[in-house]
Amino acid sequence: MAGTRTPAPTGPASQEYENHVPPPGYAPASVARWAAEPDKRPGRTAFQRDRARVLHSAALRRLAGKTQVVTPGAASPLWDASPRTRLTHSLECAQVGRELGAALGCDPDLVEAACLSHDLGHPPFGHNGEQALNEFAEDCGGFEGNAQSLRLLTRIEPKRFTPEGSVGLNLTRAALDAATKYPWPRGGHPTDPASPKFGVYEDDRPVFDWTREGAPEGRVCFEAQVMDWADDVAYSVHDVEDGLHAGHIDPNLLHAEPERQAVFAVAAGRYTDPGTDPAELAEALDRLLAQQWWPHGYDGTAVAQARLKDATSQLIGRFCLAAEGATRQRFGSGRLTRYGAELVVPRETRLECAVLKAVADRYVMQRAEQELLRADQRIVVVELAEALTARAPDGLDPQFRTLFAQAPDDRARKRVIVDQIASLTDASARSLHTRLRGQGR
Repeated sequence: MAGTRTPAPTGPASQEYENHVPPPGYAPASVARWAAEPDKRPGRTAFQRDRARVLHSAALRRLAGKTQVVTPGAASPLWDASPRTRLTHSLECAQVGRELGAALGCDPDLVEAACLSHDLGHPPFGHNGEQALNEFAEDCGGFEGNAQSLRLLTRIEPKRFTPEGSVGLNLTRAALDAATKYPWPRGGHPTDPASPKFGVYEDDRPVFDWTREGAPEGRVCFEAQVMDWADDVAYSVHDVEDGLHAGHIDPNLLHAEPERQAVFAVAAGRYTDPGTDPAELAEALDRLLAQQWWPHGYDGTAVAQARLKDATSQLIGRFCLAAEGATRQRFGSGRLTRYGAELVVPRETRLECAVLKAVADRYVMQRAEQELLRADQRIVVVELAEALTARAPDGLDPQFRTLFAQAPDDRARKRVIVDQIASLTDASARSLHTRLRGQGR
């Protein structure tokens, strides 16, 4: 592991390198970096540099090999689709977040950098892989994709080094904060200590605490709230679009019982607050079905594809404009940044978004063949973790082999193995699994 890191210097050398004028609405502390460094091309803002660093990162490129919902290359009886990956989802999330953030007064490059970063810690095989890694890592702090994203941004992704070790992409304080959906450690949820969601591992606390300097405890910054809503909007809308393209969703079923009740049960169980009245969910779905642009059928023709794309655009606009209008109504027309406001999303809008998530869940993720695939994926991750534990440093990439050798104890060495597995794509995880298991025969 990288050695213990110390805060970036604050004397004249730091001032020489960090003499950036922050964008309007942001304090000088927002553009500070953990390690001071010169700007290679004067004229760019600190947040433009952040966005460029994430965009050019190997971690972002690897998301092209990680499944979103529909497996790339899966044939459809209607159309041989090229569905979204985690990379294309992140790019679309970034576009949605950039425009919504700019409309509310955020720096658009800052919000886009956060949106591009939000899934970087995503392991192979999605939440399925996340659960398997969390079980493996139970005795070294667990695994959580959001905490892994922070670790990747501040430690794993090779970009900047200090005498103490890697500082990752060395993003600004505001960019790291904006990429943090869950600003608390494991078990530290401000209202639900049993929540599995958290944003930092214990050995990443120094840079996390530096990032959160001056922030209200447990409060999510405004840019991260915009990023989180852009993520919800992008994946709820686009997962349904991909499900229709792949032939898994028949929109006519959304008018029929008991299918509607099945969708509402999924929404109530996974995507809404406990105790949500199914009647509210029915009203939310019916509001969408009543729109003239809602897709009532899909046959894969060019006309059908165009109509579906229009419906996608309409839904994104509907969800974003609702949030923009409600937020402006509460906080006024000024520039909204950092901890000066909260993103307001009307309950009706959140329920409409939840119903869309439930539709994709019910008809795409719950297919029998998907459960068989998930079972196989869990086996791959578990056996890969076992093989690497038995053979490391054999099987580790050079970057992680070095960290494994530097790790001070078994707990730290196990975290390196987790980092290695989390960095893999779906295909490279299967390839490494095959190679290591073959060596054991």
